[in-house]
Amino acid sequence: MVASSVAQAYDVTDSLSIGGVVAATGQCQSLSDDAGEDDDCKGAMAIQPEISLRPGENDEFFMKLGYGVGNGLNNSSPFAFSTFAADLEDDVKDINGRDRDYLLTAWYKHTLTFDDGSLGLTFGIVDSADYLDQSTYANDEFTQFLNQAFVNSRSNEFPAYDAGAALQWERGNWSVNVVGMSVGKNEDDNEFLYAGTQIGYRTNSSWGDGTIRLTIAGTNDRFGNPNGTDDDERRLEAVITLDQAFGDYWGAFARVGIQSDDPAIVYESIITAGLAAQGGLWGRPSDNVGIALGYLDGGNQQVDRTRVFETYYRLAINDRLALTGDIQWLRDDSAISSAEDAAGWVFGLRLAAGF
Repeated sequence: MVASSVAQAYDVTDSLSIGGVVAATGQCQSLSDDAGEDDDCKGAMAIQPEISLRPGENDEFFMKLGYGVGNGLNNSSPFAFSTFAADLEDDVKDINGRDRDYLLTAWYKHTLTFDDGSLGLTFGIVDSADYLDQSTYANDEFTQFLNQAFVNSRSNEFPAYDAGAALQWERGNWSVNVVGMSVGKNEDDNEFLYAGTQIGYRTNSSWGDGTIRLTIAGTNDRFGNPNGTDDDERRLEAVITLDQAFGDYWGAFARVGIQSDDPAIVYESIITAGLAAQGGLWGRPSDNVGIALGYLDGGNQQVDRTRVFETYYRLAINDRLALTGDIQWLRDDSAISSAEDAAGWVFGLRLAAGF
């Protein structure tokens, strides 16, 4: 089973291509009486054009822009997670405190090829999630799950859209990705350094293709501690991601992540798992459907634990346009005895187009 992708590319010349995605969502939340927020319906749109220039077979210049219209439920939801994980209006302005708007990534990559593998070197403005914590079935908020919990491991923070470099090595069934970044600002308004490595191994069995990925990452000591003193701490984190196809149409994933609790963190660990199916099973090969569950153990802040459920059906209208119906259930248990727990349903539609 191959995951769907909404990203499209138009070849202007042999070396120049343009593409991108536009995704609009409408979501309504129905909350418990003690959730602290009102039932509400909000919409948002994310627009991400891309341009790629390949002056030679082994060289690529790439740039991705991001624009947002509205913030959806992000500013009215009581939950720690975003119910639509895309970069929306507030996310694409003053990115990482760099006084930079709308420019998400801009990098140059050179690839060395060998008889049995390749080595890619990338420099510029990068996104660590392009290299770490990858998943075949739970990694794309435009074609798969919408909730943050099922896009990347939310026990860990993967910085995006800042200065860095990456290395991608592949040989046979093995792959290694390494990324390092200098990030302008974290939640403590501190600039920090970040480094991570993902080791992957592809398997092939009578069931189908599978992948095992181990991501280990960390920062320097620029994060505040839970006691609120001046002693800053470093973040250390690890994630294991498993993907497994079952025949031509079914697939499953699981993530297990953990991070150190020396700095102030919202979540210490995460376990998510889910199933996906490709529409060829019922005569619509471009459709896909998914269902997932997540459990997160709180860190040293206000959330004691979080449980998340999501299911979606993505209906391909044509080669470029797809409509998704989505249902989520979330519950945040408070770590503060005097505070109320938040629980509720979120119902939504996503219309996404590749261009």
